[in-house]
Amino acid sequence: MTVAEPRIAIVGAGPAGIYAADILLGRVPNASIDLFEKLPAPYGLVRYGVAPDHPRIRKITDALHEVLVNPRIRLRCNVEIGVDVGIGELRAAYDGVIVATGADLDVALDIPGIDLPGSFGAADFVAWYDGHPDVSRTWPLTAESVAVLGAGNVALDVTRILATHASALSHTDTPDAVLDQLAASPLRDVHLFARRGPTDVRFSAMELRELAEQDDVDVIVDPEELALDEHAERMVAQFSQRRIIVRTLTEWAALDPASRTASRRIHLHLRQRPVRLLGSDAVTGIEMERTASDELGRMVGTGHLLRYDVGAVYRAVGYRSTPVPGMPFDGDLGVVTHVEGRVVDAEGAPIPRLYATGWIKRGPVGLIGSTKSDAAQTIGHLVDDLDALEREARDDDPIAHLTHAVDFDGWLRIDAAERSAGADRGRERTKLVEREEMLMHAKHEQMMEAGR
Repeated sequence: MTVAEPRIAIVGAGPAGIYAADILLGRVPNASIDLFEKLPAPYGLVRYGVAPDHPRIRKITDALHEVLVNPRIRLRCNVEIGVDVGIGELRAAYDGVIVATGADLDVALDIPGIDLPGSFGAADFVAWYDGHPDVSRTWPLTAESVAVLGAGNVALDVTRILATHASALSHTDTPDAVLDQLAASPLRDVHLFARRGPTDVRFSAMELRELAEQDDVDVIVDPEELALDEHAERMVAQFSQRRIIVRTLTEWAALDPASRTASRRIHLHLRQRPVRLLGSDAVTGIEMERTASDELGRMVGTGHLLRYDVGAVYRAVGYRSTPVPGMPFDGDLGVVTHVEGRVVDAEGAPIPRLYATGWIKRGPVGLIGSTKSDAAQTIGHLVDDLDALEREARDDDPIAHLTHAVDFDGWLRIDAAERSAGADRGRERTKLVEREEMLMHAKHEQMMEAGR
């Protein structure tokens, strides 16, 4: 019997999937990997989940590109699992299947009025301004005052993009239609609400400071909201990042009100949680409740209610994963059911040849780079299972029938078209947003050969 080279399928060409491929080839250099992605372009969260004014984070694509050039990896974009090919088919054709589809849905916020027009999820807004091919090209930027709910970096991104003048994004890859709509926005005030106190927010110190680095935007903090209780004093003493955040907020709170002359304002509110959205036919306001930390540092309501007049509310309270057809899924946790990356059935038994990594495995926690250690755990188990798996050489190509797939060369043609469009505007690239246009560029050579 001739033993075959290991043949692995990875579903999801974002950082988690690409890092998994890289780590696998480091452990099993003769492995053959097919990397599937439902969108016409790779890079997932880096391309469609990072604010366009964060080029240092988006430069991660350079490192991901270096992985994809490996000839043992075949990129197959524009392939949707459960539609074009099923998990069962992949398990039958490959020695291992790793699902790394990430988290793309907003966590629900169960409060009265949350379904009113003018209530939005951060994931949808981020997809819009990042030019995701499967979302609307328009966004209702009609409110002069808006609320953003959340205490993490996504909430900061949403707040910053809403408040930023479109001219400040003209050098980025932001789609032209997005720039035009941001330029027409009548917005004056963004109210950013965090349920936690200054030492328990999930913002990074660096991203928090970026709020005040925008032209013609003031950041306003109420000094009374910065009072530190015993719990907060302990956090400041123990963690340098907490000290930096408190120092930054304190500096903003101490600014002379007369110096705040910008046309747009960001009001940063701490220790407030949403109670209900107000309005009958659309959002007209939001009611918040003051919170305080108990002796264990947990945030509890105080009964003190406040009302803010806003015309839109953006919730950035967390992401969750979309279930993958053919895979067990924990609806409460929003992840696949697994044990250290081995996907398990309802009885807890590992499902042969099926694995998970990234946010669909552990939930939307950690930065992009933290997916490497997560992938290493999953790959470790896959390699152990490969050693025990009897494999025979196979001549069939399990993806030969996926003629609509966009391969790596097709992606490079999309990339070249975006760079060309960007050069015409004096920037590195202008992102293509229409799926049909992306596919037209990706399939250009095949269309030319067919005489079209």
